Amino acid sequence: MTTGPATGERELRGVAVYPDIVIGKAHLIDRSSVKIQYQCFVHDEDVDREVARFKEAVKTVEKEFTSLKENMPDRVRDQSFILDSHLMILRDGMLYDSTIEAISEERINAEWALKKSLEEIGEVFEEIDDEYISNRISDVENVTDRLLRTLSGDTGHCLGEINQRVIIVAHDLSPADTTELNTAWVMGFITDVGGKTSHTAIMAQALEIPAVVGLETATSLVKDGDLLIVDGSAGVVVINPDDRAIIHYQEKKLQLQAYRSSIARTSHLPAETPDGHRVAITANIEFLEEVTAAKDYGGEGIGLYRTEFLYLRGRGFPDEEELFEDYREVVEIMSPAPVSIRTLDLGGDKFASEVAISGESNPALGLRAIRFCLREPEIFKVQLRAILRASAYGNIQLMFPMISGLQELIDAKEILGQVQEELDRDKIPYDTGMEVGIMMEIPSAVTMAEVLARHVDFFSIGTNDLIQYALAIDRINEHVAYMYEPFHPAILRMIRQVVNAARDAGIKVALCGEMAGDPLCVSILLGIGIDRLSMNARAIPLIKKMVRAIPVVEARADLKKIMGLSTAKEVRAYILEKTKRMFPELEEKGYILD
Repeated sequence: MTTGPATGERELRGVAVYPDIVIGKAHLIDRSSVKIQYQCFVHDEDVDREVARFKEAVKTVEKEFTSLKENMPDRVRDQSFILDSHLMILRDGMLYDSTIEAISEERINAEWALKKSLEEIGEVFEEIDDEYISNRISDVENVTDRLLRTLSGDTGHCLGEINQRVIIVAHDLSPADTTELNTAWVMGFITDVGGKTSHTAIMAQALEIPAVVGLETATSLVKDGDLLIVDGSAGVVVINPDDRAIIHYQEKKLQLQAYRSSIARTSHLPAETPDGHRVAITANIEFLEEVTAAKDYGGEGIGLYRTEFLYLRGRGFPDEEELFEDYREVVEIMSPAPVSIRTLDLGGDKFASEVAISGESNPALGLRAIRFCLREPEIFKVQLRAILRASAYGNIQLMFPMISGLQELIDAKEILGQVQEELDRDKIPYDTGMEVGIMMEIPSAVTMAEVLARHVDFFSIGTNDLIQYALAIDRINEHVAYMYEPFHPAILRMIRQVVNAARDAGIKVALCGEMAGDPLCVSILLGIGIDRLSMNARAIPLIKKMVRAIPVVEARADLKKIMGLSTAKEVRAYILEKTKRMFPELEEKGYILD
């Protein structure tokens, strides 16, 4: 945070959510936590009453969420899955059953029992290494807050009642809150908490309103009625700006809108360099409902379909039919474009009670992903059957995550072969030529890339985990997150080693980490020779535009110079200077930051 010396102007920096700029008056929302008092009961009738209160509160909130979902504006209807997930959380055993159990066994009031359930769920989610999944605890907190307010009779501030042009300032906003926003009056919003993968951020993108989250101190610094500038492209909020700042941001807004429109007009053109080199640009998705956005933004397929959500919705496992219907629909919508489905990448203790696995002190290095699937082959087979059956309806590519060496791959393919034999025996159709690949995200797999390449149809480099494991960095630990560095020479050498091994074996290489959608990484990845980049759908138009402007011969020449540099700082400085020279508008519009 910086403070202007003369005008009292303050500048806050957070996480940019939607690349647009808005200037308006602040509307402060007080969403302080509901005060909970502990009560203990002696009589059975009091306990029964508390259970009934809780059940009635759940029904009330269910009706609210259902009504919000049914009345969602058309442009955010694709995001209705967010409210679906909240409806499922309401009845999830970890919340619903545990709360009733606590009321009955500990003879405590509903509010206190609900608080205890939330704390227990929070402890489980803290152990999940996947940033996207671990951030889903905010959804549980939002649902719990809604229940607590219903139990206490405090319904809070209704955002749907706002009838003047304002910018919302809040500690946090739930997806239900953002669904209630009337964008005729709400120009944008800022919050103290949140990240790029939070459902609040997803809703802001769907609503296409400027938003900055993760500001930490916004609600303590902004007063109701303060004039604000929200720059959702750079993650900047200016409190009480002077005239010069207002003029600057008004001009920037016009330029940003014109630039975004020009990019969108060409998003469905192929990503082909000026000297004729094609790169496939695909989308990463988490939910079935995201497929439409992937196509709308020009995605040429799904490069990474994370399959964990259906396993996190409740305490039990989804059955084969549920998985099959989900996969089949994704494949049919995208057909004939490819859909790369990653098999389950979570540990059993993170989502299911029927598999007894002891707590782990370091789950990132424990029983997760392919290790869990090999430990629990019957669970693995259910998912593989669903994937294989869905392959009869389109172009599926199967990926095994967290492969550390050849034996794991052999074991996984053996189970896949057993499932294929079962389907053959039952005369159930599937794509017998379905490609099978692995995620390259562990340093030992990189070292063994030459061997592994002879046993798969493709590699997909997961740079998020590869960087974490190679540099011994927990990317969601605020104390060391600054060391999470994609430009580290060791990481670039690892990526190049994987590509070289793939070339020698005649297979292709995809890359599906955050690097794929980073404008500063485009030239490097072109030079290394990645065949397919997979990213957040909204990044696709810009990355395609950049690919079409960078000759691959030039990218390869730059790569030779980059590989001679010794530090991440030197690499970043080199590529930043080059990118600014080729695309000067990117810095100006907040797509790249110093």
